[in-house]
Order: sequence, then structure tokens, then C-alpha cells
Amino acid sequence: MIRKLVITTAVAAVAGFTVLPASANNISIEQYGWKNSAGGDQIGHRNRIGVYQDGFRNQIVTQQKGRKNTAAIGQEGRRNSADLWQRGRGNAAGVGQFGTGHNAIVTQDGNGNIAAGVQVGKGCDAEVTQSGGGNVAAFVQTCR
Repeated sequence: MIRKLVITTAVAAVAGFTVLPASANNISIEQYGWKNSAGGDQIGHRNRIGVYQDGFRNQIVTQQKGRKNTAAIGQEGRRNSADLWQRGRGNAAGVGQFGTGHNAIVTQDGNGNIAAGVQVGKGCDAEVTQSGGGNVAAFVQTCR
């Protein structure tokens, strides 16, 4: 069920970006519940951020510098936090986070890096840092 939700969310996010002009940056945010926050910064072109948050007190911060970077975040539950930092070209990052009190930080500095993750349960922490090009990292955690 969780896998299907993550895949569906990612496909919907990518499909929503395909109608943009070639030089456009895009941020798409949906928030349900209460006291959710999302913020971001994009410098460059053809960068994409898709955010979905359900529940309450979830927070997201994203920053993209460069071009053709993609960041997709899910988050269901409460008090989840995700930071995605991308600098370079063609980087892709995604975080799921289902449950309570998860923290994820993904930093990509380079070209063509891929980072993916899912956290389930309560109180998981994950941090991925990628430098250079062509790196691939994934994390899946179930906590408490």
C-alpha cells in the first residue's frame, strides 16, 4: 500500500511538470491537515519540486540551484521534517515518511545523482549526502 502511494505520488508529480515551458521552474504543493509548512528556493531553470503533506505539523524545506533537478516529498502523519538541497544538474531526490517524528536530510552537490527513501513508524532519522556525479543512494527504515 505504501509503495503504491509513493509510486503514484511520484508519477503524478512528474506528469504535472511535463506541460511547462522549457525554461520554467515549478513548485507544486498540496497540504491537508493543519500547521504544515513548506518553503523553498529555486535558482536556474527546469527545476521541479513536488510536495504533498497530510496530517499536522509537518515541515519541508527545499533548495535547488542549477538545472533539471527534481525533488519529490510525501509525508503523512505528524511532526515529520524533510530538507532537500540540490546543486548541479539532473539530480533527483525523493522522501516518503509515514508516521510520526521522522527527520530526513538529503544533500546533492553534483550532476546526475539519485537519492530515494521511505521511513515508517516513529522517530526515524536519515541523512544522505552525495557529491560528484552518478551516485545512487536509497534508504528504507521502520522505527519504534
